[in-house]
Amino acid sequence: MINSSSKIFIVIFLMLFLVNSVYALEFDTSVDAQIRAKYNSNKLNEDVLPPLPSVQPSTLKTKSTVHPPKLNLNFETNTVPNIIVVNEDEGIKISRFTKFQVKSNVKINPWLAKGSNVSFTTTSPVYKKYLTIPSGTTINGIIKDIHLGQKTGNGALVKIDITSIKYNGQNVKIDGKITKANGKRIFFNNIKGNRAYLKGVSAQYQKGENFYKKCRSVSSKMSTNPIGAVLSILPTATGAVGYTVLAAASPITGLTKKGGNFTIPANSNFEIKLKKYAVFPKK
Repeated sequence: MINSSSKIFIVIFLMLFLVNSVYALEFDTSVDAQIRAKYNSNKLNEDVLPPLPSVQPSTLKTKSTVHPPKLNLNFETNTVPNIIVVNEDEGIKISRFTKFQVKSNVKINPWLAKGSNVSFTTTSPVYKKYLTIPSGTTINGIIKDIHLGQKTGNGALVKIDITSIKYNGQNVKIDGKITKANGKRIFFNNIKGNRAYLKGVSAQYQKGENFYKKCRSVSSKMSTNPIGAVLSILPTATGAVGYTVLAAASPITGLTKKGGNFTIPANSNFEIKLKKYAVFPKK
Protein backbone atom coordinates (compact mmCIF):
# COMPACT_ATOMS: atom_id res chain seq x y z
CA MET A 1 0.00 0.00 0.00
CA ILE A 2 1.13 3.54 -0.75
CA ASN A 3 1.20 5.74 2.36
CA SER A 4 0.26 9.41 2.41
CA SER A 5 3.83 10.71 2.26
CA SER A 6 4.47 8.76 -0.91
CA LYS A 7 1.34 10.15 -2.50
CA ILE A 8 2.41 13.66 -1.71
CA PHE A 9 5.87 13.04 -3.30
CA ILE A 10 4.29 11.69 -6.49
CA VAL A 11 1.96 14.66 -6.79
CA ILE A 12 4.83 17.13 -6.35
CA PHE A 13 6.93 15.27 -9.01
CA LEU A 14 4.08 15.37 -11.54
CA MET A 15 3.51 19.08 -10.97
CA LEU A 16 7.18 19.86 -11.52
CA PHE A 17 7.25 17.78 -14.71
CA LEU A 18 4.21 19.51 -16.17
CA VAL A 19 5.42 22.98 -15.24
CA ASN A 20 8.83 22.39 -16.90
CA SER A 21 7.14 21.08 -20.05
CA VAL A 22 5.00 24.17 -20.23
CA TYR A 23 8.06 26.37 -19.84
CA ALA A 24 9.72 24.47 -22.61
CA LEU A 25 6.77 24.95 -24.91
CA GLU A 26 6.64 28.63 -24.09
CA PHE A 27 10.38 28.97 -24.81
CA ASP A 28 10.05 27.26 -28.17
CA THR A 29 7.05 29.40 -29.05
CA SER A 30 8.79 32.61 -28.10
CA VAL A 31 11.80 31.76 -30.20
CA ASP A 32 9.60 30.95 -33.14
CA ALA A 33 7.80 34.23 -32.70
CA GLN A 34 11.04 36.16 -32.79
CA ILE A 35 12.08 34.45 -36.02
CA ARG A 36 8.76 35.22 -37.63
CA ALA A 37 8.95 38.84 -36.50
CA LYS A 38 12.33 39.29 -38.13
CA TYR A 39 11.82 37.26 -41.30
CA ASN A 40 8.77 36.82 -43.44
CA SER A 41 8.81 33.14 -44.25
CA ASN A 42 6.37 33.59 -47.06
CA LYS A 43 8.79 35.85 -48.90
CA LEU A 44 12.07 34.09 -48.22
CA ASN A 45 12.27 32.64 -51.73
CA GLU A 46 11.45 36.01 -53.33
CA ASP A 47 13.15 38.66 -51.14
CA VAL A 48 15.99 37.05 -49.25
CA LEU A 49 17.54 34.63 -51.75
CA PRO A 50 19.17 36.18 -54.86
CA PRO A 51 17.74 35.15 -58.21
CA LEU A 52 19.50 32.34 -60.02
CA PRO A 53 21.52 33.37 -63.08
CA SER A 54 20.06 32.37 -66.40
CA VAL A 55 22.35 30.13 -68.41
CA GLN A 56 21.95 29.78 -72.15
CA PRO A 57 22.51 26.27 -73.54
CA SER A 58 25.01 27.62 -76.06
CA THR A 59 27.29 28.91 -73.29
CA LEU A 60 27.63 25.53 -71.60
CA LYS A 61 31.15 24.12 -71.88
CA THR A 62 31.35 20.47 -72.69
CA LYS A 63 34.24 18.39 -71.43
CA SER A 64 36.57 17.72 -74.31
CA THR A 65 38.38 14.43 -74.67
CA VAL A 66 42.09 14.77 -75.36
CA HIS A 67 43.49 12.05 -77.56
CA PRO A 68 47.27 11.60 -77.43
CA PRO A 69 48.98 11.67 -80.81
CA LYS A 70 49.52 8.28 -82.37
CA LEU A 71 53.11 7.19 -82.58
CA ASN A 72 54.42 6.10 -85.92
CA LEU A 73 56.17 2.81 -85.25
CA ASN A 74 56.78 1.99 -88.89
CA PHE A 75 60.26 3.46 -88.93
CA GLU A 76 63.13 1.50 -90.46
CA THR A 77 66.62 1.23 -89.05
CA ASN A 78 67.77 -1.69 -91.16
CA THR A 79 68.41 -0.02 -94.47
CA VAL A 80 71.10 2.22 -95.89
CA PRO A 81 69.60 4.96 -98.11
CA ASN A 82 69.91 4.69 -101.88
CA ILE A 83 71.33 1.19 -102.25
CA ILE A 84 71.59 0.46 -105.96
CA VAL A 85 71.57 -2.89 -107.72
CA VAL A 86 73.66 -2.95 -110.89
CA ASN A 87 72.65 -5.12 -113.83
CA GLU A 88 75.21 -7.77 -114.71
CA ASP A 89 75.26 -6.73 -118.37
CA GLU A 90 75.90 -3.10 -117.47
CA GLY A 91 78.49 -3.41 -114.70
CA ILE A 92 81.75 -4.95 -113.58
CA LYS A 93 81.46 -8.27 -111.78
CA ILE A 94 83.80 -9.37 -109.01
CA SER A 95 83.89 -12.95 -107.76
CA ARG A 96 82.53 -14.39 -104.57
CA PHE A 97 85.00 -15.06 -101.74
CA THR A 98 86.60 -11.65 -102.35
CA LYS A 99 88.01 -10.45 -99.03
CA PHE A 100 88.19 -6.95 -97.54
CA GLN A 101 90.41 -5.96 -94.65
CA VAL A 102 88.54 -3.34 -92.64
CA LYS A 103 88.30 -1.50 -89.34
CA SER A 104 85.04 -1.05 -87.44
CA ASN A 105 83.65 2.47 -87.24
CA VAL A 106 81.51 1.76 -84.17
CA LYS A 107 81.74 -0.25 -80.98
CA ILE A 108 80.16 -3.69 -81.41
CA ASN A 109 78.58 -5.53 -78.48
CA PRO A 110 75.36 -7.46 -77.70
CA TRP A 111 73.69 -4.37 -76.21
CA LEU A 112 73.06 -2.94 -79.69
CA ALA A 113 69.57 -3.15 -81.18
CA LYS A 114 68.57 -5.72 -83.74
CA GLY A 115 68.24 -3.99 -87.11
CA SER A 116 70.88 -1.36 -86.33
CA ASN A 117 73.30 -0.30 -89.04
CA VAL A 118 77.04 -0.71 -88.55
CA SER A 119 79.82 0.39 -90.85
CA PHE A 120 83.44 -0.48 -91.59
CA THR A 121 86.28 1.22 -93.48
CA THR A 122 88.69 -0.67 -95.68
CA THR A 123 92.34 -0.48 -94.63
CA SER A 124 93.88 -1.80 -97.85
CA PRO A 125 92.87 -1.63 -101.53
CA VAL A 126 91.30 -4.53 -103.42
CA TYR A 127 92.45 -4.96 -107.00
CA LYS A 128 90.25 -6.68 -109.58
CA LYS A 129 90.19 -6.73 -113.36
CA TYR A 130 88.90 -3.35 -114.59
CA LEU A 131 88.22 -2.37 -110.97
CA THR A 132 90.07 -1.09 -107.92
CA ILE A 133 88.40 -0.57 -104.54
CA PRO A 134 90.64 1.87 -102.66
CA SER A 135 91.41 1.90 -98.96
CA GLY A 136 89.10 4.19 -96.98
CA THR A 137 86.01 2.75 -98.69
CA THR A 138 82.92 2.44 -96.46
CA ILE A 139 81.20 -0.95 -96.15
CA ASN A 140 77.77 -1.11 -94.48
CA GLY A 141 76.14 -3.93 -92.57
CA ILE A 142 73.03 -4.66 -90.53
CA ILE A 143 72.64 -6.58 -87.26
CA LYS A 144 70.41 -9.54 -88.14
CA ASP A 145 70.54 -11.39 -84.82
CA ILE A 146 71.69 -10.43 -81.33
CA HIS A 147 71.34 -11.49 -77.70
CA LEU A 148 73.16 -11.23 -74.39
CA GLY A 149 74.81 -14.11 -72.55
CA GLN A 150 72.17 -16.65 -71.53
CA LYS A 151 71.55 -18.65 -68.35
CA THR A 152 71.97 -21.90 -70.26
CA GLY A 153 75.67 -21.16 -70.58
CA ASN A 154 75.32 -19.90 -74.15
CA GLY A 155 77.48 -16.85 -74.83
CA ALA A 156 76.31 -13.53 -76.27
CA LEU A 157 75.74 -13.30 -80.03
CA VAL A 158 76.05 -10.61 -82.69
CA LYS A 159 75.37 -11.56 -86.31
CA ILE A 160 76.10 -8.91 -88.95
CA ASP A 161 75.12 -9.22 -92.61
CA ILE A 162 77.11 -7.06 -95.03
CA THR A 163 74.69 -5.25 -97.32
CA SER A 164 76.44 -2.52 -99.34
CA ILE A 165 79.72 -0.83 -100.24
CA LYS A 166 80.20 2.80 -101.20
CA TYR A 167 81.76 3.09 -104.66
CA ASN A 168 82.01 6.28 -106.72
CA GLY A 169 79.57 8.02 -104.35
CA GLN A 170 76.92 5.29 -104.58
CA ASN A 171 75.98 2.50 -102.16
CA VAL A 172 76.27 -0.68 -104.25
CA LYS A 173 74.47 -3.78 -103.04
CA ILE A 174 76.70 -6.67 -101.95
CA ASP A 175 76.12 -9.82 -99.93
CA GLY A 176 78.90 -10.55 -97.46
CA LYS A 177 79.75 -11.88 -94.02
CA ILE A 178 82.36 -11.38 -91.31
CA THR A 179 85.05 -14.06 -91.14
CA LYS A 180 87.40 -12.47 -88.58
CA ALA A 181 86.68 -10.13 -85.69
CA ASN A 182 89.43 -8.51 -83.66
CA GLY A 183 91.90 -11.16 -84.75
CA LYS A 184 89.65 -14.15 -83.99
CA ARG A 185 88.19 -16.52 -86.53
CA ILE A 186 84.41 -16.23 -86.91
CA PHE A 187 82.30 -19.22 -87.92
CA PHE A 188 78.84 -19.01 -89.53
CA ASN A 189 79.02 -15.19 -89.37
CA ASN A 190 78.33 -15.36 -85.60
CA ILE A 191 80.42 -13.20 -83.28
CA LYS A 192 79.98 -15.00 -79.96
CA GLY A 193 80.91 -14.54 -76.33
CA ASN A 194 82.55 -17.28 -74.31
CA ARG A 195 80.34 -20.28 -73.69
CA ALA A 196 80.20 -20.94 -69.95
CA TYR A 197 78.63 -24.41 -69.90
CA LEU A 198 81.91 -26.37 -69.69
CA LYS A 199 83.20 -23.85 -67.19
CA GLY A 200 80.12 -24.47 -65.04
CA VAL A 201 80.59 -28.24 -65.25
CA SER A 202 84.26 -27.89 -64.30
CA ALA A 203 83.35 -25.64 -61.35
CA GLN A 204 80.91 -28.28 -60.09
CA TYR A 205 83.59 -30.97 -60.26
CA GLN A 206 85.91 -28.64 -58.36
CA LYS A 207 83.32 -28.26 -55.59
CA GLY A 208 83.08 -32.04 -55.26
CA GLU A 209 86.85 -32.41 -55.15
CA ASN A 210 87.21 -29.73 -52.47
CA PHE A 211 84.49 -31.36 -50.39
CA TYR A 212 86.22 -34.74 -50.63
CA LYS A 213 89.57 -33.22 -49.60
CA LYS A 214 88.03 -31.63 -46.51
CA CYS A 215 86.48 -34.94 -45.50
CA ARG A 216 89.82 -36.71 -45.98
CA SER A 217 91.46 -34.08 -43.78
CA VAL A 218 88.93 -34.77 -41.01
CA SER A 219 89.63 -38.51 -41.29
CA SER A 220 93.37 -37.88 -41.00
CA LYS A 221 92.90 -35.88 -37.80
CA MET A 222 90.62 -38.53 -36.30
CA SER A 223 93.09 -41.34 -36.99
CA THR A 224 95.66 -39.87 -34.57
CA ASN A 225 93.94 -41.53 -31.60
CA PRO A 226 92.74 -45.15 -31.19
CA ILE A 227 89.05 -44.30 -30.78
CA GLY A 228 88.98 -41.88 -33.72
CA ALA A 229 90.83 -44.34 -35.94
CA VAL A 230 87.83 -46.64 -35.85
CA LEU A 231 85.48 -43.86 -36.95
CA SER A 232 87.85 -42.12 -39.34
CA ILE A 233 86.43 -44.01 -42.31
CA LEU A 234 83.10 -42.19 -41.97
CA PRO A 235 84.23 -38.68 -43.12
CA THR A 236 86.09 -40.21 -46.07
CA ALA A 237 83.01 -42.20 -47.10
CA THR A 238 80.87 -39.07 -46.76
CA GLY A 239 83.31 -37.14 -48.94
CA ALA A 240 83.23 -39.84 -51.61
CA VAL A 241 79.43 -39.82 -51.69
CA GLY A 242 79.34 -35.99 -51.89
CA TYR A 243 81.87 -35.94 -54.71
CA THR A 244 79.82 -38.50 -56.66
CA VAL A 245 76.58 -36.54 -56.19
CA LEU A 246 78.13 -33.21 -57.24
CA ALA A 247 79.82 -34.78 -60.26
CA ALA A 248 76.57 -36.44 -61.36
CA ALA A 249 74.71 -33.12 -61.09
CA SER A 250 77.34 -31.15 -63.02
CA PRO A 251 75.66 -31.48 -66.48
CA ILE A 252 72.54 -29.84 -65.03
CA THR A 253 74.20 -27.21 -62.86
CA GLY A 254 76.41 -26.25 -65.78
CA LEU A 255 73.30 -24.95 -67.55
CA THR A 256 72.79 -22.37 -64.80
CA LYS A 257 76.10 -20.69 -65.60
CA LYS A 258 75.50 -17.47 -67.56
CA GLY A 259 77.37 -17.15 -70.84
CA GLY A 260 79.90 -14.40 -71.39
CA ASN A 261 79.28 -11.02 -73.02
CA PHE A 262 81.82 -9.05 -75.03
CA THR A 263 82.63 -5.62 -76.42
CA ILE A 264 84.73 -5.03 -79.53
CA PRO A 265 85.89 -1.40 -79.51
CA ALA A 266 85.79 0.86 -82.54
CA ASN A 267 88.78 0.75 -84.91
CA SER A 268 89.18 -2.98 -84.35
CA ASN A 269 90.32 -5.18 -87.25
CA PHE A 270 87.77 -7.25 -89.15
CA GLU A 271 87.77 -9.36 -92.29
CA ILE A 272 84.79 -9.38 -94.63
CA LYS A 273 84.19 -11.92 -97.39
CA LEU A 274 81.60 -11.89 -100.17
CA LYS A 275 79.09 -14.76 -100.14
CA LYS A 276 77.96 -14.02 -103.72
CA TYR A 277 79.48 -12.22 -106.66
CA ALA A 278 78.93 -8.46 -106.75
CA VAL A 279 78.35 -6.12 -109.67
CA PHE A 280 79.83 -2.60 -109.61
CA PRO A 281 78.89 0.23 -111.97
CA LYS A 282 81.31 1.22 -114.67
CA LYS A 283 82.94 4.61 -114.29
